[in-house]
Amino acid sequence: QVQLVESGGGLVQAGGSLRLSCVGSGRSFRRDAMGWFRQAPGKEREFVAAISWSGDVTYYTYSVKGRFAMSRDNAKGTVYLQMNSLKPEDTAVYYCAAVKGDYGGSYYSDQAREYGYWGQGTQVTVSS
Repeated sequence: QVQLVESGGGLVQAGGSLRLSCVGSGRSFRRDAMGWFRQAPGKEREFVAAISWSGDVTYYTYSVKGRFAMSRDNAKGTVYLQMNSLKPEDTAVYYCAAVKGDYGGSYYSDQAREYGYWGQGTQVTVSS
């Protein structure tokens, strides 16, 4: 069974930090571009960050640039999202996702429709 499992969410005060992890199983994700999305209550799911399978290219939505950093360890089959200077508006369920298919080492996507595998999500709550 192919799975992506997120962890690391929780409750943190504004200005604090969290590190999310996402581990894949059931198949290798080493040559898949990966992404993080989030969905706040009453809002649509939105793109947060993406990374190419080589790890050389990262891309962020404007609201998290300079605060969040996405990375990956292909040897461990894990991607990370380091979140610093958290704000209450970052409160959401965060989902890890993998693009289905190898489009080259520099490929990444901010489009949810490009992602074929999704995790169950981890809750991040930032209090003011």
